Amino acid sequence: MAWFSRVIIIVLLWYVPFGAKAQQAATPPTQSLLKPAELDQLLAPIALHPDPLLSEILIASTYPLEVVQADRWAKSNTALKGDALITAVGKQSWDDSVKSLVQVPSVLAMMSEQLDWTQKLGDAVLAQQADVMDAIPAAACPRTSQRQARIDQGANRHGQDGRPEAMRRDRTDFDEPNLRSVL
Repeated sequence: MAWFSRVIIIVLLWYVPFGAKAQQAATPPTQSLLKPAELDQLLAPIALHPDPLLSEILIASTYPLEVVQADRWAKSNTALKGDALITAVGKQSWDDSVKSLVQVPSVLAMMSEQLDWTQKLGDAVLAQQADVMDAIPAAACPRTSQRQARIDQGANRHGQDGRPEAMRRDRTDFDEPNLRSVL
């Protein structure tokens, strides 16, 4: 009888994929998507960074554990500079975006210290990539975005282009003071 029960267990194990149960346990609960105002607020701290750095921040935010590891590594290896730093970082197993942030220690430290923000940003990048990319200009310059939205809605109807008459005039219409006389 013991032999028969062992055969049954082996047959069942053979037909049940091992990864199926592990994948079901690892599936994260579905999160609600962020609203545009929430995305603007989330992106505001980084929206004014240059585009290449901004893209590295967005990608690195999807690897929060590696960001913390890289920050700790960078703080313990402050003597490394230039080519030595690049060579040492290249030996690490982190994502390339995280490796590139080691050369910008203030950003790396901010992402490591504000881990909840980094995690939330990474989740937004993964779940709402198009929305994140659309929200960056609005987060970088909210007043311009709000004004443009009002113009698009027709709230400013002074002219066809939405600008008041005084803004449509040529600069030659205005008398410019002689700056030398003022100084």
